[in-house]
Formats: sequence, structure tokens, C-alpha cells
Amino acid sequence: MNDRRAASNRFLNASGWGDATRAFLAGDASDRSYDRLTRAGETAVLMDAPPGTGDDPAAFIAIARHLQKIGLSAPRLLAQNLDQGFLLLEDLGDALFAHVVKTNPEREASLYSSAAQVLIHLQAHPAPPGLPNLTAVDWAEAAAFAVDWYAYAATGIRADKTAFVAALAKALSLHADGPRVLILRDFHAENLLDLPERSGIRSVGLLDFQLAQMGQPGYDLVSLLQDARRDVSPDLANRLVAEFAAATGRPLADFQTEYAVLGAQRALRILGVFARLCLVGGKSGYVPMIPRVWAQLQHNLSHPALADLRSICTHLLPPPTAGVLQTIGEKCAPLSR
Repeated sequence: MNDRRAASNRFLNASGWGDATRAFLAGDASDRSYDRLTRAGETAVLMDAPPGTGDDPAAFIAIARHLQKIGLSAPRLLAQNLDQGFLLLEDLGDALFAHVVKTNPEREASLYSSAAQVLIHLQAHPAPPGLPNLTAVDWAEAAAFAVDWYAYAATGIRADKTAFVAALAKALSLHADGPRVLILRDFHAENLLDLPERSGIRSVGLLDFQLAQMGQPGYDLVSLLQDARRDVSPDLANRLVAEFAAATGRPLADFQTEYAVLGAQRALRILGVFARLCLVGGKSGYVPMIPRVWAQLQHNLSHPALADLRSICTHLLPPPTAGVLQTIGEKCAPLSR
């Protein structure tokens, strides 16, 4: 038994769940993992967030309490050991949007409409104090992962990203740098749960929000509708963009520009993150998702407001051809899985 497993067993014993059956539930792009616990007909979820790896369970607790306070469905906290990085959480089930829609595609519109309503409700309430609030330049530099990792993985060349950062920072400053709201950052179908026993916006279960921060109103909508893991119906996406703009009091054309700029920023960062997860983390399973993210990037870059950035990206970033994807995959760290 490794040290981490032994520590989690001690936490569960202290929490009164030491006799529960334990089964792996999920992992993600971070070092965090989840197990489902079952005992006498009831279940709970163990979150294991090893200290020093960038995931702060205290942040998860703070955001969960805020979400619950404003009437949203975040998991209730059952027990905690913040020093060790363990949380015991309410089990909201397995009905992830991604799984539900795959089995019942006719439910896509209703589920995604409910998720958009959650964002509208979330942004109508003041955010908790003390959250990170990045500048336009900060957001542009975060997107430079595309140059630092994706382009490097594909070409082996360390390119100058100065013009890239300047062009994206300018576009963000002009079109997506207004008043900030609370954003959950990873608001997509793998982190949203269908809870049909609850009504209204509470029917959407929320996961993976510990990195929440202040951000632009359109950011989480981009996360929802430009999903790296699945294609969302274009007609549905266009409808929800229009409905979101109307509900938040934005002229549609202005919001569409913000949405494209934020979409480009997010897609660029994800390209870099996926390449880095392969090269450093050995997680080759993200490489096949790159073409979808690339297509989303190209769609966003087609907006006239991003003409300068589009030209720079065309020069710096090679398309993810089969050969490029093979090159990246061959560079995955030895622990690739």
C-alpha cells in the first residue's frame, strides 16, 4: 500500500467511512482524483488533492459554499483534512451531461439551456471576495501556452511569442475587458451533472470549480459551448449565445465579438495544455482532442476583430495534421497512458 492510500484510509477511518467499499471514480488533467465510497446503501465521494500540486481543497470548499448559498447544486462537504488534501463530499451521481447526451441526444438542448441559465444566475450575484483577477495581458500570456508547448511539441522550435501576446492582449483589451464576474473556468459537459430530482437551476450539478476566479462574462459560456471533448450543435450554440447576450443586457454583435476573442484565448491555451500534458505528464489521451480544439480556434479567428492574431497564429502554429499529431504523441513522457 502506498503512502497516499494509507493516509486516505486514515482519513476515512476518522470520518466514519473506514468500512466503506471503495472504487475509483475519476481523474483529470491535474493530480487530483476521486473515489466513490459505498456503505449500507449510501454513497460519498473522496477527493484526493495531494498538497503542493496546485489544487487547494480550501478553495473548493469556499466556492462550493458560495454556490450553495446562491441556490446552486455544488456537493455538500461531509468531512475534511486540508493539511493532507482530502475531502469527503456528497455524491451527486454519475449522470454527467456528456454521458446523458451521448445516450439521449434529444436532451442536449434542454440540458445546455439549463446550464446557460446557471451561468446567468451565477453572474447576477456578487462574487466572493479575494479571487484572482487577471489583466488582459495576463490572459494573453496564459494563452501563449500554444506557442510554448503546442508549437514546440510540433516543431521542436522555441518561437518568439512577443507579437502573439501583444495581438491577443490588444483584442482582449478592446473587446473582452469589461467588468468581471465569477467564472468557474471548467464549465463543460464532463463537469455538469443531470439531477432530475431537483428543480430549475438546481437540476444542474456542478463539479471541478476550485480554480474559480474573476473573469469575463462570456468565458464560461465558451467553456460550455466550445467543448474540447464533444461537439455541440451549432444551432444550439448560436441560440444560447443570443439568449445569454439578451439576458445579460449586451448588444448581440458586441457579445459575439467578446465570445470569439475569449474563444480564441481559451482554445489557444488548451492546445498548449494538451501538448504539455503529453510531453510532461505522459497523458497521451489528450492528443486526439487537439483537432477539435484547432477547429474551434479557426472558427474564432475568422472574426474580423482577430485578423492580426489570425495572421500571427498562421505563422507560428502548424495545423494538427496526422503527421503533427504523431510527432507530438511520440514525445509523450514515458509514463504515457
